Amino acid sequence: MNPEEIVQMMSRQGMRITDQRKTLATLFARAKGYMTPKDVYEQMLHTYSGLSFDTVYRNLRIMHEMGVLEQFVFEDGIKFRLHCQENDHHHHVICLSCEQTYPVVFCPMEQIPGLPEGFRPVKHKFEVFGYCKKCREEEAAQ
Repeated sequence: MNPEEIVQMMSRQGMRITDQRKTLATLFARAKGYMTPKDVYEQMLHTYSGLSFDTVYRNLRIMHEMGVLEQFVFEDGIKFRLHCQENDHHHHVICLSCEQTYPVVFCPMEQIPGLPEGFRPVKHKFEVFGYCKKCREEEAAQ
C-alpha cells in the first residue's frame, strides 16, 4: 500500500489529515515489518523536532482503532504494522525471526472448551508465534 492510499483510508475513517499523519503513512508504507512506538518516534523526530512521544503513541492508537494499523504484543513490547487488508475476522501466524506475517481466517474461539456457561466472547486476539520454513532452514544451515 502506498502513502496516498493510507491517507485516503485515514480520511475515509474520519481522521483529520495533518502533516504528521502523512508522515506516519509514509513511514508505514515503507516499513519492511513491524515498528515499535519508539521506532516511529525516533524517525519522526528528524522532521518534527518538538514532537512528543505521547503524540506519536496517541496517533498510533487512533490509527489502530480505525483499522489503519494492526497492533501486536511481542515479548519485547507492542509493535504496529499496516493492516493486512484481510476484511473478515482473522488471526495471524508470525515468524519471530523475519517477522513475516500470515493471516489465518480460521477462528479457534468457537472450539475452546471450558468457557463459563453463558459467557459470550465479543472480542479476542489470537496470534501464533514461531519460525517459518525459510528461517528454520537458514538456522539449520549455519
